[in-house]
Amino acid sequence: MEKELGLHGLEATLIPVLAFEFISLQTFLEKLFHPEQYRGLIFTSPRAVEAVRLCLGDHAKEEDWKNSVREKWNSKSVYVVGKATAGLVAEIGLIPQGENCGNAEKLAGYICSQEPPHSLPLLFPCGALKREILPRILGGKGIALEGLTVYQTTEHPNLQESMRNYFSQQGIPASVTFFSPSGVKYCLNQIQKLSGDLIAQIKFAAIGPTTAEALAAEGIPVSCTASSPTPQALTTGIKKSLQL
Repeated sequence: MEKELGLHGLEATLIPVLAFEFISLQTFLEKLFHPEQYRGLIFTSPRAVEAVRLCLGDHAKEEDWKNSVREKWNSKSVYVVGKATAGLVAEIGLIPQGENCGNAEKLAGYICSQEPPHSLPLLFPCGALKREILPRILGGKGIALEGLTVYQTTEHPNLQESMRNYFSQQGIPASVTFFSPSGVKYCLNQIQKLSGDLIAQIKFAAIGPTTAEALAAEGIPVSCTASSPTPQALTTGIKKSLQL
């Protein structure tokens, strides 16, 4: 992201906002190694794919995955949101589909066009803060979804200090981009305190509609929402909002 903005003459500072803690991995492992109980898999974040990697940390498990389990999943559907997650899914040997769906709502529509109702469930490893878009839309069409929380989000331990350092050294930023509703939750209050009345000068950007909704819910005007969750689309939106 920083590289893409740099190509357009914009200087970006990336401040890690979130830390992730993985949970229920033994339960996930058992489900992952019984693909016959599911119609397919859904991944909506890189962390969910990382949970698979952690489950395969044991050499014997990794061999079983490569020799048989992986192919059983590939005979089914493996749905993903976004190209970043799709790339990670491909790295663990699965064949992703739906990566051009930039958000959960579009992916849900795509899944509904592919899956029959009243069949085996789709396995959905997710975070503790997942929104209800997929369960609601798929459930409305009779498509079963089995969600399992495999990670939870916490505030990055260095966030407060990183934010104070940025504002003391760089001053008020021209633009602030959020990449998730969790980022808004943990970061916005600090930005408001450090900016004071000058917050009105900041152009706020969001990686997608869900994050834009989280900002709007806090009364923050969103200057730009990326048309797709890619560095190129986000850079285009930020440049437009800054009138560059």
